Amino acid sequence: MTTLRAGLLGVGMMGRNHARVLREVDGIDLVAIADPGGDPHGVAGDLEVLPDIEALIEVGVDIAVVAVPTRFHEDAALKLAEAGIHTLVEKPIAHSVEAGRRMTDAFAAKGLIGAVGHVERFNPALQEMRRRLENGEIGDVYQIATRRQSTFPARIADVGVAKDLASHDIDLTSWVAQSDYSTVFAQTAHKSGREFEDMIAVTGRLANGIIVNHLVNWLSPMKERVTVVSGDRGAFIADTSTGDLTFYANGTIPLEWDTISSFRGVSEGDITRYAFAKREPLRLEHESFRDAVLGLPSDVVTMEQGLHTLAVVEGAVESAVSGVPVKF
Repeated sequence: MTTLRAGLLGVGMMGRNHARVLREVDGIDLVAIADPGGDPHGVAGDLEVLPDIEALIEVGVDIAVVAVPTRFHEDAALKLAEAGIHTLVEKPIAHSVEAGRRMTDAFAAKGLIGAVGHVERFNPALQEMRRRLENGEIGDVYQIATRRQSTFPARIADVGVAKDLASHDIDLTSWVAQSDYSTVFAQTAHKSGREFEDMIAVTGRLANGIIVNHLVNWLSPMKERVTVVSGDRGAFIADTSTGDLTFYANGTIPLEWDTISSFRGVSEGDITRYAFAKREPLRLEHESFRDAVLGLPSDVVTMEQGLHTLAVVEGAVESAVSGVPVKF
């Protein structure tokens, strides 16, 4: 396998994880790290910590990972595109749809792989769920509902919870259902005294008719990462914190209890928790990016897909301000 020379911009929380995985993946050699803030956690190891993106480019790399705050994504990505370097940018793709479009166009014009780090697509529970959905195991899908909540992250200062966390759920929902969003409506709250929202509730519909809703916040004393897909044969529940997937089947046994049988909905059937291989999502993401650069079959998240996710997120925030749904 060809070995790709990799550069990493940013050694914060996500950057540290990228550095570790880049050193582990076959076919990738991490040769350069840059961060204007230095390297307080010792991520670079024996590598010199370069001051900026220009210095990283001068090293001569084949691929780059951009893991700096969102407002710096566009500048770094455009310089990498101009230098002819395939690039994986952490989600969200950019601070605005307009910036994301400029990035997408720049990589397309150069014939380069431009990818976005929507790592949840590589979560084993969601990958197993999508495989089973494609096999028709719950029949027609009616609804996809997600919950993603946790305490406030000190690492985020330049975007709200919609772009930082809801972008995960919007991307994975569209990917699992294999359909784009057609409309969204949302409500937000600002409880932490910051410029950006720290709570959002989104409801909408996909182009294929599936109803969706997302509850996302930074204001909960526990961590929750759950995706529920309901269909005419039952429901899948994916816990992406643990990588577990459970199936709740609709009941097939006749009910003899009059009080319950008078209810005309479904009844509870068998509950199955699946066993399957669980590999680290970030490692799978980097392997997919590597394969895309090498021209091999790949499930990499393209910049075009990342741009659509950002457009839906911005539509949700716009809806929360205007009070009316946004259509795509």
